[in-house]
Amino acid sequence: MILAIDTSVGTAVAVADDDGVVRAERSSANPLGHAEAIGDLLEQALDDAGEGALTYVAAGMGPGPFTGLRVGIAAARAFALGRGIPVVPVVSHDAVALEVFFAAALTGVEAGRFAVVTDARRREFAFTVYDGIDADGLPVRATEPALIPRDELDAHLDSLGAQRRDAAAVPGAMVAILAGRAVQAGRVPAMTEPLYLRSPDVTASHRPKRVTA
Repeated sequence: MILAIDTSVGTAVAVADDDGVVRAERSSANPLGHAEAIGDLLEQALDDAGEGALTYVAAGMGPGPFTGLRVGIAAARAFALGRGIPVVPVVSHDAVALEVFFAAALTGVEAGRFAVVTDARRREFAFTVYDGIDADGLPVRATEPALIPRDELDAHLDSLGAQRRDAAAVPGAMVAILAGRAVQAGRVPAMTEPLYLRSPDVTASHRPKRVTA
């Protein structure tokens, strides 16, 4: 079984078998309450999943804001360390793209070239363009995740010939399924750094801190 955790938009937790059967999925749409929600969602999802040994933890690596994204990644790494199992990194936009491809397959309508778009706040959007799905069932990126000013997005996507697909959440089940497919195909990405939208607003001082009595 694969436990998936993503906090790039809201907070999503899911458990799926390696054949893609989803055992449990819990989420919170709150874009700010990741730390408050993650513990309860993990407990609920694991209870829902029932018996079975977890073999991997899938961590949504963004793109996402610094504070929220690191909550999920830290939770995934801590859980994996406690269980002694590997972490499988997943690009969060890939999970949204996989859901789009699933929906297209169910309706018989080609997904075409499209861009997964998430709100990066500060009048910016994060986007990734996709060109299909490969033989291993993994989305094919035409561009890597990037930031763009809100007012420039539509014109830029038009120039790329990509249909806009806005996402208000990242499906935890798709994160788990992607991880399972990557493991089966021997294509676990070697990414260790999260895809932060921008640097944190608060940074460490480079000067000694004054201490007062």
